[in-house]
Amino acid sequence: MTTRTRFAPSPTGFIHLGNIRSALYPWAFARATGGKFILRIEDTDVERSSQAAVDVILQGMAWLGLHHDEGPFYQMQRMDRYKQVLAQLQDKGFVYPCYMSVAELDALRDKQMAAKEKPRYDGTWRPEQGKTLPPVPVGVQPVLRFKTPLSGTVTWDDKVKSHISISNTELDDLVIARPDGTPTYNFCVVVDDIDMAITHVIRGDDHINNTPRQIHIFQALGHTPPVYAHLPTVLNEQGEKLSKRNGAKPVTQFRDEGFLPEAMVNYLARLGWSHGDDEIFSPEQFVQWFTLDHLGKSAAQFDEAKLRWVNAQHLKAMNGDALAVRVQLHLQAIGISPDERLSAMCDVFKDRCDTTVALADWVQRFYQPVQASAEDLALHVTDEVRPALNALAEGLKTIDWDKTAIVGVIKKVLQSHELKMPQLAMPARVLLLGTPQTPSLDAVISLFRREDAISLLNV
Repeated sequence: MTTRTRFAPSPTGFIHLGNIRSALYPWAFARATGGKFILRIEDTDVERSSQAAVDVILQGMAWLGLHHDEGPFYQMQRMDRYKQVLAQLQDKGFVYPCYMSVAELDALRDKQMAAKEKPRYDGTWRPEQGKTLPPVPVGVQPVLRFKTPLSGTVTWDDKVKSHISISNTELDDLVIARPDGTPTYNFCVVVDDIDMAITHVIRGDDHINNTPRQIHIFQALGHTPPVYAHLPTVLNEQGEKLSKRNGAKPVTQFRDEGFLPEAMVNYLARLGWSHGDDEIFSPEQFVQWFTLDHLGKSAAQFDEAKLRWVNAQHLKAMNGDALAVRVQLHLQAIGISPDERLSAMCDVFKDRCDTTVALADWVQRFYQPVQASAEDLALHVTDEVRPALNALAEGLKTIDWDKTAIVGVIKKVLQSHELKMPQLAMPARVLLLGTPQTPSLDAVISLFRREDAISLLNV
């Protein structure tokens, strides 16, 4: 049997890290087992769905490398198919029309809650042998309800939650089509999973309550339900469910803030899955190691400081050429066209950065004038050190432009002016890059054009 997994987001809001984690695991499981990963857009909530939200889904998945094998399929384009299957269920007696109005449902719910009962539809319009149904009201379009079994249990062995059993007496008759004939979520999902031959459904545990409903519909249609794995919730840093309402950022914002897709996959993978004590790994290693058996059972908490640490580790491990490709995009966005020095700049400064945006900030100082703070200038660029800085500028005029020769000039200036390295290096750094804290002075100077370095150091 070929593994077939799916990611089925609803484009009613911009996809965030909690959502995209529900794409990561089915993608990884399909790749680890040689299967197929299907993308399905559940856009039946027409009023709240938007193309902009769809675009963020597609862009976010492409950025992270979560490429789908089939799709995207859009539910709104499959309405004819849903109605065809709905008719089959009606013909088999699994579905019936219900004429109870919204006002009647509200009154029923209020009555049940007042009696401290669980609010639920009471089966008024459910046809049973020997039962007389109320008169059909004139001019009312009914909803269609699914006949939930009145006894027995729904059970499944969840790959995360273990064995789950729910009594059918806890469930009422589900609305599976609205008055206008539009099928509802739980019904559409089952038809899609059948038609797309989905073998494993890996999704958030907020869907657990939907699962028994969907299993009933699978069984009514004569199909075996897929294997389910319900993932624990991702919490924000305040311990609340990660959501747009609670300040969750769109996935693409992390891209724009300079996080590496490899690091994001690494971090997201660890939000609910583990491979021993391994903290830092590539997407390829993740796929190689991934199984459903190591999915966590407890809610994971997003921690941006940890994400930045993971990103910094991936930055450090990348060579300058690979980083230059990423950093160049940030520089071009602010009007800077970098030259052949960019790769070397990335190599020199990457250990000080936790995002490519931070790395681009260092690099742009070599292409645009930097204004040091008045405080740093007053503290470091003093009258006592100016002669040494001018001597350094003078010594750089005729040497070979490499770190070895630059080190030689620095040593001569230190000796002739009886200075220690910090006494010269810190003011030089302030003049060159606007800060007293940088990598080694010779490495910094070597990255400048000769004439630019000399001009900045002449004070």
